[in-house]
Amino acid sequence: MHGNRRRRSAIAVFTAVIATLGAALAFTFSSSPSHAQNCNGYVGLTFDDGPNPSTTASLLNALQSSGLRATVFNTGQNVASNPGLAQSQLDAGMWIANHSWSHPDMTQLSRQEMAQEIADTQQAIEQATGVTPDLFRPPYGSTNATLRDVESQYGLTEVLWDVDSEDWNGASTQQIVQAARQLQAGDVILMHDNYQSTIDAIPQIASDLQSRGLCSGRISPATGRAVAPDDDPGQPTTQAPTDTQSPTEPPPTTEPPGGDCSAVIEVVNDWGSGWQANVSVTGPTDGWTLSWNWPGSQGISSSWNAQISESGSSVTASDVGWNGGIASGQTQQVFGFIGSGPATEPTVTCNSN
Repeated sequence: MHGNRRRRSAIAVFTAVIATLGAALAFTFSSSPSHAQNCNGYVGLTFDDGPNPSTTASLLNALQSSGLRATVFNTGQNVASNPGLAQSQLDAGMWIANHSWSHPDMTQLSRQEMAQEIADTQQAIEQATGVTPDLFRPPYGSTNATLRDVESQYGLTEVLWDVDSEDWNGASTQQIVQAARQLQAGDVILMHDNYQSTIDAIPQIASDLQSRGLCSGRISPATGRAVAPDDDPGQPTTQAPTDTQSPTEPPPTTEPPGGDCSAVIEVVNDWGSGWQANVSVTGPTDGWTLSWNWPGSQGISSSWNAQISESGSSVTASDVGWNGGIASGQTQQVFGFIGSGPATEPTVTCNSN
């Protein structure tokens, strides 16, 4: 009789352990639906003006419960006042970016003041989290050429938005959800850390994205567009060029196509009504010009980090200033564009300027 009780007790304990393990596993998988579902594209969910003691924890709970990740554009003074919350953002799988120190209209500042706003925020985020941001969003979306030049000196890519939730303008939860329904693959939406209406909208936003096969992704520092997340939350995802070769890779013995530069086009997103391509260019430090011919009825609706012109099926692209790292007298740059018509990867001819 005692033996039966011991057996029943052991079975009960074993069952409880299995139930607990099952619950833990269920939480793990449900918290990352972007890995559990097939993603037809990625969108960039962004939240400005954190971290805030009254709302950031609730925001992170809502995002995690819905299996979403986001880019948080933090102000330096909020990070300095709430370093633990900044670390919580990172721990929750968010990507941390720079939104200035005190949220001014940056275009009204001197160049030195711009640099101070950016540098102080970089330092605050690094001290609180160990992360060095590679994205910057100017407050109010107010920018100019001087600011973009300062951003580039700190290795920052400027990120604005494709969809404005208008939560800052008193939008209701349902209006925020409706705005998010405009998102297409590669798009970025503007939201804020400190509105309960935005937090309440997150479960519905997650449900809508999932119904359309869209997943939350990171924002590429190369293109400013939403792409698939990597496995290192908050950390930069591009490698600076180096002057070393892999031990197993022999040094190049021939000049690249075009004599002294080369380029490759890669389609990275295709959502039916349009597509996104990145162009990787390796060339001399004095600049480059690319050309290619469309094989069909393709065209370009927008581009970044390069000047592109079209004439019929002929396309010309040139660099508009690149301050990237230099390796053995060469520079590497990535620019991108949004295309129309069938997605394609034409052969590119590259020549130095």
